[in-house]
Amino acid sequence: MTKKKVSSISRRSMLRSSAVGATAAVAAPTIIPASAMGFGGFTAPSERITFGMVGFGKMMKGHFSNMLGRKEVQILAVCDVDKKKREQARDRVNATYGDKGCGCYNEHEKIMERGDIDACFVVTPDHWHVPISLDAVRSGKDVYVEKPMSLTIKEGRILSDAVRRYGAVLQVGSQQRSEYSFGKAVEMVRNGWIGNVHTIYANLGRFPDGKALPEESIPEGFDYDRWLGPTPWYPYNYKRVEGNYSGGWRSYWEYGSRKNGDWGAHHFDIIQFALGMDHSGPGFFFPRGYDESGCQGYKYDDGPIVYRDYPKRKFNSMIEFYGDKGAIGVGRGGDLKSDPAELKNRPLSPSDVHLRATTSHHNNFLDSIRTRKRTIADVEIGHRTASICHLSAISERLNRTIKWDPATEQIIGDAQASKWLDRPRRAPYTL
Repeated sequence: MTKKKVSSISRRSMLRSSAVGATAAVAAPTIIPASAMGFGGFTAPSERITFGMVGFGKMMKGHFSNMLGRKEVQILAVCDVDKKKREQARDRVNATYGDKGCGCYNEHEKIMERGDIDACFVVTPDHWHVPISLDAVRSGKDVYVEKPMSLTIKEGRILSDAVRRYGAVLQVGSQQRSEYSFGKAVEMVRNGWIGNVHTIYANLGRFPDGKALPEESIPEGFDYDRWLGPTPWYPYNYKRVEGNYSGGWRSYWEYGSRKNGDWGAHHFDIIQFALGMDHSGPGFFFPRGYDESGCQGYKYDDGPIVYRDYPKRKFNSMIEFYGDKGAIGVGRGGDLKSDPAELKNRPLSPSDVHLRATTSHHNNFLDSIRTRKRTIADVEIGHRTASICHLSAISERLNRTIKWDPATEQIIGDAQASKWLDRPRRAPYTL
């Protein structure tokens, strides 16, 4: 039986009604803590957005602290395949709330079974993003999922369609969309301030190549089989599962698209945003050695060419846009440069395109849960960006050009490359 989607607003409305009815039924005076009723600066339980948090590696730290510090949010459950990590997270939740009510699970499915949880954070390695998010959406929950949103193009399409079918809210963790410098650079490009954009540089860097690793003993309390999930089985080695921003599992193709997926999910996303291509994408991908640049990249039909890790950049910024009337460099930490130099300080006019601005990726997600409006990094946006990551990876791995039809989401004229639009899944971890 298919479970019908019930919005967070409806659930909280029912809880409010139940609370009023229960209060009216009490005959004798009852002492109720201020926090339970929403007094004294607290938010009443019926008004809080309840969360389950899945995956307690490095990326979860900021999300976890942020959600724990919000009075309008309550974390009800944590999940990780490492017993030590999930129990530490549970203890921190309980200490913060002053109770022992936080669920603690090895299997994410146990969070999805709970009807008292509105939404979840999915902050696992890439190969678990879609399976967990899909389970959440089907169980009536909203989702914040880290980038890149998917492991393959096919599973990204499945998730995007499911989010629409179930009426869910989904935010992809491409937080650069919520940073001022990137937002301003996007508006400058979209409004034609540097003319027709012909070339774009995106600086990603490289991970070390994943190596064959000797077998080690699986640590007690670590569910290695579930960590591998749908990916091929390999003997356990700590370096294979290590959450390391300089390598670890990110060095292995089995678990993602390496740098094309890791930093590409950020920078390719901003390029899509700036070009107004959030629901489409480029049509041609090429490996290093294709042209005199010596770089990997891709090209939009009748549009600009994008080079990865081009060494001779004007601004030495993370992303650089070059048009026939000027150039823009943008990066984190407020990096925003332009040529002409004064261009970056020019205010938008009333007739210019004003993009929906947000200063907080988390706030945007929580607001969307309440209003049911789409997030700034909605599921289809995340799918299209991830598709660029995966196609770039396919071109890199096969060392040849790829022709892509973004309308049909098919690789043109290359049966071998087309096989990589999805991957075999190890039983029983199927979608």
